[in-house]
Parts: sequence; C-alpha cells; structure tokens
Amino acid sequence: MKRKVIRGAMALFILLAMVITQSISVSAAASKFVTSVNTTSKVVALTFDDGADGANTNKILDKKTKNNVKATFFLTGSGANNHPQYIKNIAAKGHQLGNHSYTHPDFTKLTATQMKSELDRTEALIKSLTGKTTKPIFRAPFGAVNSTVLSGVGAAGYGYTIQWNIDTIDWKGLTASQINTKVQTNIKPGSIVLMHTGAGAPGTPLALPTMISQLKAKGYKFVTVSQLLAYQNTSTNKTYTVKSGDTLYSIARTYGVTVSALAAANNITNYSLIYVGQVLIIPGTTVTPPPSTTVKYTVKSGDTLYKIATMYNKTVAKIAAANNITNVNSIYVGQVLIIPTTTVTPPTTTVKYTVKSGDTLYKIATMYNTTVAKIAAANNITNVNSIYVGQVLTIPK
Repeated sequence: MKRKVIRGAMALFILLAMVITQSISVSAAASKFVTSVNTTSKVVALTFDDGADGANTNKILDKKTKNNVKATFFLTGSGANNHPQYIKNIAAKGHQLGNHSYTHPDFTKLTATQMKSELDRTEALIKSLTGKTTKPIFRAPFGAVNSTVLSGVGAAGYGYTIQWNIDTIDWKGLTASQINTKVQTNIKPGSIVLMHTGAGAPGTPLALPTMISQLKAKGYKFVTVSQLLAYQNTSTNKTYTVKSGDTLYSIARTYGVTVSALAAANNITNYSLIYVGQVLIIPGTTVTPPPSTTVKYTVKSGDTLYKIATMYNKTVAKIAAANNITNVNSIYVGQVLIIPTTTVTPPTTTVKYTVKSGDTLYKIATMYNTTVAKIAAANNITNVNSIYVGQVLTIPK
C-alpha cells in the first residue's frame, strides 16, 4: 500500500513538473527588436556599451551629471569584473542598466542555453554590485540578431532587444565634432544613439556637452530606454527574418508596403544590402496619439511636487514623468516644470485621387509615399487588385 502511495505521488509530481514546464515555455515570448521608437514627441535615448576597459565611464558620467541627463548603459560581465566601481557609479547616478552579455560573443552562433548563461551570469554580477536588474533590456554584441536570438533572449527574460538608429561609430576614434555631426544629422523623435565607454572612443565624453546643448536647443528631451519605450505609438508593426533569395522589393510586395517605408523603418540606406537572417521591422498602420498641450510652472520657495500636482489637479507621477524627475523630493526654486494637461485631437488630413488607366494600388501608394494597406483601409477595399478607372480614392496622409 505504501509503495502504491509513493508511486502515485511521484507520478503526480512528474505530471505537475510537465505542466509547469509547458506553461513556462508557452509564456516565453520572443524579445521585441527595437531600433527606435515611433513617436512625434522629441525624445532621445543616449546609450553606451560598456566593454572590458570602460576607460571613459567616469568622464561620461561627469558630463551627464553636469547636464542633468539620464542615459542607458549596456553592461558586460567581463567589464563589471574589471571595473566594478565604475558599474556602481553608473547605478548610483540613476542611469538605466541593460545586459550586453558576459563575454561579448556573437549570439547568432550560440544555443539558447549558451545565451541564457551569458545573460544570467551578467545579471547576477550586476545585481550583486548595484542591487539593480538589467531586465528587461538587452543589446546584442556586434548588433548580431536573428529570430533565433530573439527567441532565446526572450526566453531568458529580456523582453526587448535594443538596437539603434544612430551609430556614432565612436569606437573608430572619431573626433568630438564628427561624433556630434552624426547625431545632429540623423536625429529624429524617438531616436536611440549608440556610443561606447572604452578607450577606443576618446571623442565621446568630449562630444557630449555640445551634443546635449544642441539637442536641447532643438527641443529634445533625454530619456532612458525604458522611458523611451513608453512613447511608442500604437502600431501593427511586425518583424520578418530575411531568407535566401529575398529582396527588399519582394518583402515590401508581400506585406503591401513601399520599399522606401520598409527601408526607413530599418534605417537602410542601400536597398541592395540586406542579408539572410536579418530581422526587419515591417511598418504597418500606425495610430498616433493626440499631442498634449502643456503649461509651465516655475517652482517657488516652499513648493513640493505634491503641492504643485494638487494645484493643477494632476498626479505627482505624471508631473515627474513629464519632467524626467526620478527623485520626487528633488526640485529646486526657479526650476521650470512642464504640467501636462488635456489632449487635443489633430484633424485627419486626406487628399483625393481619381484612378487612371494603368494604375494599381501599389503604384498610387508609392506616388503618395503611403502603403497599399492604408489606402485599402481608407476606401474599404477588400481586394487590392480590384480598382477601376474613374474610381475616386481617399489617400490618407
């Protein structure tokens, strides 16, 4: 009787373990591949990859502190071992921490188990040094990503694989002026800028003061990666992994988008240069949230964030978020705060087009720099091959 009970208990335990394992594998979603954020707000995330030496880390932190700017640092386990105090300094200054692996290998050549080991070892070390987690953001060494990497990284607990849309290539020893020019020339709302902390990028700390002041003059606000992700507009964007024989044109045609829109979404300048295994973002129909109207308030003696929030019938959290304040007790007399208020819905602008002989939806979409899907949706067209001469189409802008 006792043996039967033991066997029954063991069977139940095995069954439970199988159910739990199955439930974990089902819930582990692939990591989201992010090169920039789709937003109309002038926000930018400055990011720094920290390698083995981290020689310029403290100089970078000093420039950030002087300009009251928060950034995101992607950390390696090997770097944390070599300069643990630098890592503690980054965390103490309130910057966001991300995982950049332990030994900086090419993740496209690793198994899922090896990926997890790289990430877990770094996470454990960073947590022991700073008390902070690197989750949920990861940056692939060398920017090497494919669908297998996204699955493996997602299963390890990293929901976002953060790429960039502005590569300063500072590690090549560029001057401060060259680095800044790359940023100013390519900046757009929602940008992610890639820089490095190592000795090979001596121009980076020198570039920061001018870069920051010029971006501020253009109206840009500096945020961490997690803060930037909160600005993401609602979108039907998907991802596609390039296969042998694919071209940008064939992929664009498959998804009913333009080649130029596909290239822009992936920061591709040469339409002929895509490679097998490359993960592409497929732009879809984007719904842009209405812009917020704001008022400004100058902090006076005796003010607290709670008092100001009560005055404007807002929450402390909303005012803190609008002003990139991490410590709600740290405001000062004379500080100008943005008070977010009601939203204003912008009107939708459309144009009309009369179909001519030889026209196709793809041709019309290309002409107006929009997508076949958008035109079809705006005109309630279910068969994109069924348009006729004389038909008046609404072209959404």
